[in-house]
Amino acid sequence: MKIVLAYSGGLDTSVICRWLQETYNAEVVTFTADIGQGEEVEPARAKAQAMGVKEIFIEDLTEDFVANYVYPMFRANTVYEGEYLLGTSIARPLITRRLVEIARQTGAQAVAHGATGKGNDQVRFEMGAYALDPDIKVIAPWRDWDLNSREALMDFCEKHQIPVDYQRGANKSPYSMDANLLHISYEGGGLEDPAAPADEDMWRWTVSPEEAPDEPEWLEIEYERGDPVALNGQPLSPGAMLRTLNELGGKHGVGRSDLVENRYVGMKSRGCYETPGGTILLKSHRAIESITLDREVAHLKDEMMPRYAKMIYNGYWWSPERKVLQALIDESQIPVNGSVSLKLYKGSVSVVGRSSQSDSLYDADVVTFEDDQGAYDQADAGGFIKLNALRLRLGAKRGRDYS
Repeated sequence: MKIVLAYSGGLDTSVICRWLQETYNAEVVTFTADIGQGEEVEPARAKAQAMGVKEIFIEDLTEDFVANYVYPMFRANTVYEGEYLLGTSIARPLITRRLVEIARQTGAQAVAHGATGKGNDQVRFEMGAYALDPDIKVIAPWRDWDLNSREALMDFCEKHQIPVDYQRGANKSPYSMDANLLHISYEGGGLEDPAAPADEDMWRWTVSPEEAPDEPEWLEIEYERGDPVALNGQPLSPGAMLRTLNELGGKHGVGRSDLVENRYVGMKSRGCYETPGGTILLKSHRAIESITLDREVAHLKDEMMPRYAKMIYNGYWWSPERKVLQALIDESQIPVNGSVSLKLYKGSVSVVGRSSQSDSLYDADVVTFEDDQGAYDQADAGGFIKLNALRLRLGAKRGRDYS
């Protein structure tokens, strides 16, 4: 049997690699993705080789990740439960796609992941894998084995001479963390008490707003068809754009969130997130849409966004409903062209201007408080109001109480 493993080179996936080899008498193929997590991925090659892995895939998917997953998601102004910008959720479809593609390329019959049986990632990986290959076998060791602690994993490593960097008793982060170019997340440790404030030294990407510079920073982001293409007049690739905005936002304390979310598997979970670049992009995208989108199109998008966010969070990126909704969202973005000016200051992102030479629906002649030279006849409003009030008047005449 041949199995493709989503492999980081860390403790968990190193144990999984050996466990798969022994439990299934399998040839394991490892896949390590660089999606901007900020860690060197090449050491995973030597670790995999030390366990006898012959086929090793290490790929830089950063540009693919931002261009084909993050940007399409931000065209919808996507936020889950009012606050979460879906940094972990949106990375899983890409990793799953490559797992399945590598399985086909190498002739593997199964894929494996290191997600636990309590979280959302198991659902995202497996739903995606079955959608992309209905005959694929998915192996989730955390649901099958009896290695239920870090100490048990270390005992397994020592028994099987698995090279890992983890050391017993060493100073280590108390949090379970996930990072990519869109965000870094923190769960577990002291965060499991939702009433306890997060420690300031937990945050890695952003300074405290109180410690941010006393002078604001001004940005201009240019958009084409709903995607950012230039920053302060400089064209940037999707990956470079998000990386630069992360640096600028982090410098000014932008993008921290502390929330309790509803996991798809049924439990509530507290997580803290740093999404500096994404926070800037969400604010600026809504601003450029405000002058380029038709009112009803904008309202339709806002009504459908929570459903779209839930699809991504729950693992339905590779689904017919997401595909259909994405087509609607992408069509809406054709006129979303122009530029947005923003100010970053002590944890906040403020829109200070927006313009579109080609697609703005804002007409200063119509909206002005001064003499509009006949551009708008205010008398027309009387009939508009009476028609819209007709049903209310009819109901009131028949004794309906609307108070």
